[in-house]
Amino acid sequence: MLFNKKKAWKLGVCAVAAVLAASMLAGCEKKGSGETTNPGKVVATYKGGEITEKELETQKKIISFMSPEYAQLINMSEFQNYMVKQKIAFAYLSSKASESAKKEGEKQAAQVLEQNRKNLGDKQYENLLKAQSLNEEDLKQYLVQAMTAMEDMTSKVTEDEIKNKYEATKQDYMVATLHNVLIALRYGDKKERTKDEALKIAKDVKSQLDQGADIAEMAKKYSDDSSSKENGGLYDHFTVGQFNSKEFKEQILKLPLNKISDPFESALGYHIVKVDSREETPYDKLSSEQKNVIKQTLGAAKIDDFMQNQLKDIIQKIDLPKAAETPAGGADANKSEKDAPKSGDGAKGYSETVNPQGPSGK
Repeated sequence: MLFNKKKAWKLGVCAVAAVLAASMLAGCEKKGSGETTNPGKVVATYKGGEITEKELETQKKIISFMSPEYAQLINMSEFQNYMVKQKIAFAYLSSKASESAKKEGEKQAAQVLEQNRKNLGDKQYENLLKAQSLNEEDLKQYLVQAMTAMEDMTSKVTEDEIKNKYEATKQDYMVATLHNVLIALRYGDKKERTKDEALKIAKDVKSQLDQGADIAEMAKKYSDDSSSKENGGLYDHFTVGQFNSKEFKEQILKLPLNKISDPFESALGYHIVKVDSREETPYDKLSSEQKNVIKQTLGAAKIDDFMQNQLKDIIQKIDLPKAAETPAGGADANKSEKDAPKSGDGAKGYSETVNPQGPSGK
């Protein structure tokens, strides 16, 4: 799909909760990591608390459950080190949060769990938790801490910070009306075509358009974009940041109005587009949801900054159990510790588990 409906300015209950819920469902078939060898051993101490080996193992299971792409890295030393630091950050920040942030964190965590039960049904939900050797209370505690920390940091974002972020990313708020013809590499019922085959079709479509064919009719006949094909490839008054493809967004922003583009490549295949209109959205015209997305993105950035620059002064000692040298077999067995978030890689590691994405979905 060319754009992500879940990121199309819809916060739902909360952008944090939505991202976490989606991650939980995506990881539901993965098995948890191994059992602890010394559950009571303290593996980390920090100002105000400590983490035991049992708590670390629970954290590993939760991360593996929520983010299956990390399952093959879960026992590596760098990854464990990062998980411990993330757990410390969430625990410390949530303990220092305002009472209103704590209440909101509890509320959001409960809503995520309730929504997942509703979506899956009680029996399947319980079976999936059991498959991970998790109980709901452990999952809830993680969500409460993460969301409380997020809520508290977000509450500290100022109006000026929101405005500055908007100015730095204002092209994502451009509103455009356009037609798109996509010749996809994967199309129909699991069919595939090569890049050369897709480009050949795209060039043929462009030739017909140059000879006067209507782009809406060409989209209905040739396009593999399921979101717009039946509507003649039309995207009417779409915010540019809703589109996933960097190449697609660049074309929308630079293509002269009413000019039909040459075929250009994205991860999906080859596109031909025509932009009918394009206009900026002034800051004072942003919706409350759009401003909320910016605010939450900045709140996540504050947590990243804390992890990179202040956490080292909070941690007193980390003494992790010996980690696996190589990942387990499977599709991701070729991954190595270089793929894991490093100790200072707050922006990457935090955002991939909790951070709500901004309008561009970057």
